[in-house]
Amino acid sequence: MVDRNSKRMIKNKMTNEKIKEKKNPNSTENAETVEEAVVEEALAASIDAANVEEAETDSETEESAVADDEQEAEPEKPVELIEAEETITRLEEELEAAQKQAAESLDRLQRTAAEFQNSRRRQDKVVADSIERASVHLIRQLLPLLDDFDLAFRNTPEGLSKEQKAWADGFRQIQKKLMRVLEEEGVTTIAQDGVFDPERHEAVSSEPNDAVESNHIIETLRTGYEHKNRVLRPALVRVAM
Repeated sequence: MVDRNSKRMIKNKMTNEKIKEKKNPNSTENAETVEEAVVEEALAASIDAANVEEAETDSETEESAVADDEQEAEPEKPVELIEAEETITRLEEELEAAQKQAAESLDRLQRTAAEFQNSRRRQDKVVADSIERASVHLIRQLLPLLDDFDLAFRNTPEGLSKEQKAWADGFRQIQKKLMRVLEEEGVTTIAQDGVFDPERHEAVSSEPNDAVESNHIIETLRTGYEHKNRVLRPALVRVAM
């Protein structure tokens, strides 16, 4: 099959030969020979072009067939598999959300527990302080009673009968029991001799004394008391100069 380009080439060569023929009338035979050669050449070129076009068409057909085969080689996923994958993805998202919510709940619970512990410690401290203040207040109220016992025993007359001494000893036992109860609550007496301590003793007089060193206690006029190392009442003393 001769295409348009081949026809055009034949026509152009024949036109050129005719022009040469007019210029040289004696070359008729040569022109016929050339015309035949041109036709043969054009036919050969047309056949080659057709072969090339056919080869390109076959190549495109093969490539299309290969592409179709590749598409056919990838089968579509079953509906059940797609649904299973979607279900797994959804469950993973729900699990992540549940874990996040659980972590937030645990954090709130821990904060609440810490606040409760702190509140409980504060309440325990308030209660302990209230009990401490009540105890100190009661102990202060009992100190004059102890002073009365001390004063009474200091001024006990001599020459008591046996029965009177028994009565006095009974009151001494009462004084000791009362002092024992106070000691169990943390009450102790302040030292009644030794070096004068202005934080624990209150000097009512300062006088020279040959038997006592300077700045030492000569005599305690009223017993002082401490409660858990805190002075409830200083001791009244006489101090040597």
